[in-house]
Amino acid sequence: MISISNNRKIIIFATAIIAAISVATLFFYDKGKDTQSPAAEVACEAEKETIYKYGLPIEEFVAEYDTIGNNQTLAEVLYNFGFSSRQIYELTQCPDSIFNERKIRPGQVCAILKEKDSTSTARYFVFEESAKRYVTFDLAQGYKATCGTNPSEWREREIAGIVRSSLWHAMEENGASPQVAVLLSHIFGWSIDFFGIQKGDEFRVIYAQEFVEEKPQNDYRIIAASFRASDSTVYAIPFTQDGEELFYNTDGNSLEGAFLKAPLDFYRITSKFSNSRMHPVLKRRRAHHGVDYAAPVGTPVYAIGNGKVIAKGYQPKGGGNYVKIRHNGTYTTTYMHLSKFAKGLKVGDAVKQKQVIGYVGSTGLSTGPHLDFRVYENGKAVNPLTIKSQPKKPVSEANREEFRHTCDSLVTRLRLIPQIQKNVSN
Repeated sequence: MISISNNRKIIIFATAIIAAISVATLFFYDKGKDTQSPAAEVACEAEKETIYKYGLPIEEFVAEYDTIGNNQTLAEVLYNFGFSSRQIYELTQCPDSIFNERKIRPGQVCAILKEKDSTSTARYFVFEESAKRYVTFDLAQGYKATCGTNPSEWREREIAGIVRSSLWHAMEENGASPQVAVLLSHIFGWSIDFFGIQKGDEFRVIYAQEFVEEKPQNDYRIIAASFRASDSTVYAIPFTQDGEELFYNTDGNSLEGAFLKAPLDFYRITSKFSNSRMHPVLKRRRAHHGVDYAAPVGTPVYAIGNGKVIAKGYQPKGGGNYVKIRHNGTYTTTYMHLSKFAKGLKVGDAVKQKQVIGYVGSTGLSTGPHLDFRVYENGKAVNPLTIKSQPKKPVSEANREEFRHTCDSLVTRLRLIPQIQKNVSN
């Protein structure tokens, strides 16, 4: 018969054995972990996502950056990076279609990438033309240049606002870029007089802004919009048919006319169509068969419709730099006093509606920067402010069902955008 004291000794002994086994197990487990750690670390490293920049695994290089300064040349930047005169010459022999050193401007970024095992020797030179586009020179491959683009994404935003003074200020009140107001003026220009909008008019917009490497860009596109003026609401629904995207109202009719209402975005009419106007330079009355739009020098001037350039030149005692476009068998337009023409524009070129053909200036007989815009109907000058442009074709019957589905979905989204009330003084 075993005594109680003997049972206590057995229990204590068993507990000690179990503790010893546990300690030994933990020791050998940790030892095994230590033995396997290099492989485990390699596996862990392999699982890490490689970070690319300029299309290269950027972590494999030591990067040095510089920014083009005011009045600074590319050669100066390259000298700062340690390039020799010969190396600079080799690099600048790249075709202009890929890289044109004469077009560098302040604020553009350059980078030198050096391999980590040889940080004294540069492997790549990168020039950022913009946030999206860059040119990479492989210095080890005879300065071979390739173009690349940084990935971008479009982020949507919904806003609704009330006009208190102007659509421009209404956008700012809602934290949106005034550029969105410009896009809306293009879309609704044939349905709404944006120079006559009133306090209390309402808008709702779904738009997207482009981001590159988390940085917002000044690129926007309208996904859908509505504008209420004088108790009438007009919707703008984008739809593509026959390879062309246009904005349509809820009935499927195009909001865009064959001609733009005006050949530039921001302007002030200083002189209207007249058969007898006191000429500001000649100081005598004569016909002024056009409309003068005052705008800053350099403001882009658009072709108001598709057509063909039939004349381009300079009239020192008249219109200065001018462009003439034939749109069809009926209409021709002329744009005068331009500071310069759009690059590469020549007689015989086909132009599209809203294509830049020149820039506002004060050439010829002019007292200040403005655009003298004229329209001819069957060869006779007509008032540009009263011409009636037929809208572009509506949604076809074959596309009606698809358009209706798109329209209903976007109209519902627009109506659900909450109107944020702001306490803004008049």
